[in-house]
Amino acid sequence: MTQTETAVTTVGIGGAAESTDMVLNIGPQHPSTHGVLRLRLVLDGERIARAEPVVGYMHRGAEKLFEARDYRQIIVLANRHDWLSAFSNELGVVMAVERMLGMEVPERAVWLRTLLAELNRVLNHLMFLGSYPLELGGITPVFHSFREREELQNVMEEVSGGRMHYMFNRVGGLKEDLPAGWRERARRAVAAVRGRMGTFDELVLGNEIFRGRTRGVGVLAPELVHAYGVSGPLARASGVDFDLRRDEPYLAYGQLRGTLRVVTREQGDCLARFEVLLEQVHNSLELADACLDRLAELPPGPVNQRLPKVLKAPEGATYAWTENPLGLNGYYLVSRGEKTPYRLKLRSASYNNIQALGELLPGTLVADMVAILGSFFFVVGDIDK
Repeated sequence: MTQTETAVTTVGIGGAAESTDMVLNIGPQHPSTHGVLRLRLVLDGERIARAEPVVGYMHRGAEKLFEARDYRQIIVLANRHDWLSAFSNELGVVMAVERMLGMEVPERAVWLRTLLAELNRVLNHLMFLGSYPLELGGITPVFHSFREREELQNVMEEVSGGRMHYMFNRVGGLKEDLPAGWRERARRAVAAVRGRMGTFDELVLGNEIFRGRTRGVGVLAPELVHAYGVSGPLARASGVDFDLRRDEPYLAYGQLRGTLRVVTREQGDCLARFEVLLEQVHNSLELADACLDRLAELPPGPVNQRLPKVLKAPEGATYAWTENPLGLNGYYLVSRGEKTPYRLKLRSASYNNIQALGELLPGTLVADMVAILGSFFFVVGDIDK
């Protein structure tokens, strides 16, 4: 038997490897990416040299679908892009249409909307307050956050009929009035959640490992906040003192100035972002109590306006924006006088927020990437729309 000669090539990777960049794809299915997001990283050893967020894997074409739905139907699409902030998403759409129509919403509906928006804000923040420590290795806080979420989910489900996609807003107000005894049950739920929020101070903020992984990590400069249109808790954790509820009040926020606190930090790191989120939960619970107090004083009355069978917005354009849990959420509505929008452009908070990662991640360690990514508190559907 004749043995065939085989050519063997040996590749040396000694000193040459030191000047070779490594390209690493995080996602689009990696568990650290909060959904179908892809990060394309160029590494220099253990440090990130370049970072590119690659979006679009979940794109569902919501803006185009808006053009084929009437003003009642688009609410169902609008509440789904940030599935943790469904009620707040609905608000922007109905406010835009009401502004086009020059429609006044009953006072009872205004206060109810404000209350439910703040409860929705707490639900959103609790998800991140539990899941962020989980990504850093702490499993216990997520169980506490889900227990508190269930308290509030129960009252939200009772009033609207939905657990995540409430579909409770209508052009001109709300779907229907409160069930009998709901205000008292909501007040008990708010009190129960407030009474247990100290758990996060003890379990998370009091944990030296958590503080070690987040203090001084992923510092977002105010200049980057302004350059990329970053908003919400991310911006306020970097010292950018801006909140639409105070600076351009809508709903009943103008009457809640004594209760509303705009929470800020100067450090701009992962720890500051978590602290802002936690403190905002406390303030949202206070706002919810203030709304419940005001609702108890209001006489019985309508919570919506009577609408024609076919609702048409007059020709023109308007922009309605709200302070959603994750940041600024805006709808630019263009109407040609038909029953469907000619154009409805969505400005989502997560899309702008995530763009700053391209500037923030370079120079940081790969080991800190998950901590930074998790502290950006985004929802992928809110990026891809």
